[in-house]
Amino acid sequence: MSKTPDPKKKMLDRQGFLLIDKPAGMTSHDVVDRVRRYTGIRKVGHAGTLDPFATGLLIVGVGRAATKQMQQLVGLDKKYEAEFVLGASSDTDDREGNIQEAPLSQLLTPEALNQFVGEIEQVPPAFSAIKIGGKKMYEEARKGRPMKAAARQITIHSIDLLETEPLRVAIHSSSGTYIRSIARDLGVALGGGGYVQELRRTAIGPFSIDESHPLKSLEGAVEPALIPVQDLLERL
Repeated sequence: MSKTPDPKKKMLDRQGFLLIDKPAGMTSHDVVDRVRRYTGIRKVGHAGTLDPFATGLLIVGVGRAATKQMQQLVGLDKKYEAEFVLGASSDTDDREGNIQEAPLSQLLTPEALNQFVGEIEQVPPAFSAIKIGGKKMYEEARKGRPMKAAARQITIHSIDLLETEPLRVAIHSSSGTYIRSIARDLGVALGGGGYVQELRRTAIGPFSIDESHPLKSLEGAVEPALIPVQDLLERL
């Protein structure tokens, strides 16, 4: 006589971490909601927000055993590939904002990029989820009341020029770095403006985008993609 499947055991089988290639047009929270729907588990979280227009690696924890360990992942270094537009500015510091011409007065040089390498002070974008006085900056900015966050110390380990036309760079940075702020500040340093046109996260700590799964591929097939909690933590 066959045994009735234990629903609790089935729930445990669906706990662990997913390495997801986030598509453009979704918030990181949208991805979390989709994983909840795929798994039937409410306790789901992610380790490091990606802007809606951005793509790339998002680590998602499924189940309490995974989400309890999320703090170990949030602070890991990140790697990105980005396309910058120089000579124009955006109120969101990316392609989704109001774009205005802001011509450069200087040419881009290796020295201009290198000034951002190392420990630097960075001011987050006005459109960010940081709270000031209990208010989210992006919500106030949308109401026409932009707020300015205090500068914070971050570390840029490297910025490598991949292509000049369009301007594409590879960035290895500490957690908490805003790539949009780098584009903005680079444009300002060259006497004009700058913003991010494309952004893709390629690594979080030791985890690479090459290991990830497209979000749509996980529907009905989450379990084979789940990394057991201990297996993932052993790679840190």
